[in-house]
Amino acid sequence: MSKKILIANRGEIALRALRACKELDLKTVAIYSSGDKELKHLRLADETVCVGPASPLESYLNIPSILSAAELTRSDAIYPGYGFLAEDADFAERCEASGFVFIGPSSDVIRKMGDKITAKGLAEDSNIPIVPGYKGDMPETDEAIKKIAAEVSYPLMIKASAGGGGRGMRVVQEESELISSLQLTKQEAKNAFGNDTIYFEKFIQNPRHIEVQIVADGKGSAIHLGTRDCSMQRRHQKIIEEAPALDICQESLETTLQACLTLCRNIQYSGVGTLEFLYENGAFYFIEMNTRIQVEHPVSEMITGFDIVKAQLKIALGMELTLDQQEIIFRGHAMECRINAEDPETFVPSPGVINKMHPPGGFGVRFDSHIYSGYVVPPHYDSLLAKIITTANTRESCIKRMLSALDEFFVEGISTNHSLHQKLLEDKTFCKNEHNINYLEGSFLEK
Repeated sequence: MSKKILIANRGEIALRALRACKELDLKTVAIYSSGDKELKHLRLADETVCVGPASPLESYLNIPSILSAAELTRSDAIYPGYGFLAEDADFAERCEASGFVFIGPSSDVIRKMGDKITAKGLAEDSNIPIVPGYKGDMPETDEAIKKIAAEVSYPLMIKASAGGGGRGMRVVQEESELISSLQLTKQEAKNAFGNDTIYFEKFIQNPRHIEVQIVADGKGSAIHLGTRDCSMQRRHQKIIEEAPALDICQESLETTLQACLTLCRNIQYSGVGTLEFLYENGAFYFIEMNTRIQVEHPVSEMITGFDIVKAQLKIALGMELTLDQQEIIFRGHAMECRINAEDPETFVPSPGVINKMHPPGGFGVRFDSHIYSGYVVPPHYDSLLAKIITTANTRESCIKRMLSALDEFFVEGISTNHSLHQKLLEDKTFCKNEHNINYLEGSFLEK
């Protein structure tokens, strides 16, 4: 059946979705803001529609405008990508109510898994290990709150139930910091997410960040595409990702993988998703589930040969897709470096004109990006410019190939974090795979 897909996003993920649509003979509609007229995928789409001014609130987050564009172009389905409205249950629900297929899980599932307290309960019901903590209603008095915190034990983390992207969380080392930190987190959560519900979690001090990529059809079939290690982070934002995660307790891993698939079947999950964990001393601790495509999905594709975006489209549109775990063969190692338009030392964003650029290439190198010479990087959106992905038989070879790719790649006219990646890939701790989520902001920057 011929269908038309409206791509409700921008940048590299919009281009990635468009390419997948073309391979499946699907017509495409690209939306854009008035500040994004020169995006690459607009030149390749069958139709384009401006949905508002440069401000994300008036364009890529403007639900009525996006639905109007879908109606105007007689689109059949809406692809959300990541960020913006990708995990907005209300948007998914309004798509469904307006007669459009939302390319992702149902609004009900997004709502359940988007609330961290509910998600942890569902995970626990499926025997997924969770971080010890308190997720009930907070009492009225300070003394009662302090008693609960003491039972969780210090250090602990205060988290917003609706939080994400590193926002809505605060570490408390001792009781004297508790009440003021709680009030700050609640206010931050209310401002950022419109929901000030918070909970306490035991603070796992030096973990790695491990993810499990899943694909499910909502009809009882579910598979995993293995693990990713996303421990190289700054302010809870990933910088380098790898697949598979190495040096993991295999018994603990296999139990966790099967529990992840059990959860997907239990909640009738449909589409692709990622379960995120902290990992320390051989134990996994569930953090959250992302009900969308991840920025780092290419590394899982490279070690499996499984096209995750095409799977999203096929599942949502009712196309034939056989999900069989036995057919997923894992080969080699893959790594992704996120190239951002920002100063490599201060991390201050660096919008502006790209005077010249040259992408890396060669055997085992993939370059996912929307930029080109003459492209103007706008100041209104995320600073991600490109993703350089390398694959090789071993992690050591993968690192060497990435260093070679970074040597080839250059951008002139704006600042990027290109040199930071080069330093990280030559760092002894990283090369030995001995880093954790605190390493970049701690020991590495102190050198």
